Amino acid sequence: MFHVERDLGGTTALPAELEPPATAAAVFGDRLELARRYCAALATAGVQRGLIGPREVPRLWDRHILNCAVVGELIAEGASVVDIGSGAGLPGIPLAIARPDLRITLVEPLLRRTIFLSEFIEAAGLDVTVVRGRAEQSGVMKEAGGADIVTSRAVAPLGKLAQWSLPLLHDHGRMLALKGISAAEELERDAEALAHAGAGNTAVLECGVGLVDTPTLVISAERLPRAERTPRREHAAARKEAKAAKRAAAPVRGRKTK
Repeated sequence: MFHVERDLGGTTALPAELEPPATAAAVFGDRLELARRYCAALATAGVQRGLIGPREVPRLWDRHILNCAVVGELIAEGASVVDIGSGAGLPGIPLAIARPDLRITLVEPLLRRTIFLSEFIEAAGLDVTVVRGRAEQSGVMKEAGGADIVTSRAVAPLGKLAQWSLPLLHDHGRMLALKGISAAEELERDAEALAHAGAGNTAVLECGVGLVDTPTLVISAERLPRAERTPRREHAAARKEAKAAKRAAAPVRGRKTK
């Protein structure tokens, strides 16, 4: 075990296995030391407070910190970003470190997590806002709504995620949901739920290609203005037609005769 200052922001010596890989310098540039502090905070206070599992510590850089930071490739300069269900700050804090031009708000309902986030943000001198609450609550929507981008990571299935994310966006803002290898399948499964929520122009995007060993998969969905959304009755009709076509294509089994 190694020591990290209580304020979570001091310069910290990391054990060899937690030193940043060469890729981290390319992603974080002259803010690499802030990323190192964040790694140290996750590995100590994050584990002690139950925000990160002990088994995740050896892979904090590749699976968590860099995996999140490369999503900045998809975000325009100076954009406002709301990270819902932020937990230990993923992906919001790596994005804030890698992209100081972004205006980031972390939304998290659990007190122990918001305390950790606030402590680290203050100690590291990051310009990030923490809002305690759930994305769907009116107070959160009032404080954090109208964003350019809403991010999330391991929060909920895509259909439910759209219901929480899209209301926080302005028209043509984008939801960026970090997903695993089943991203394309999840997008196909929940396409109708996304459309019902007001999303369009959906796609599965790769981030960090050529930088990280395993590119990050992100489902991108745009919040459409109401005038551009497909009415629900049309979705219902299309669903009915698809079911009818499926039944018609099914093989017909003959009846047995005595």
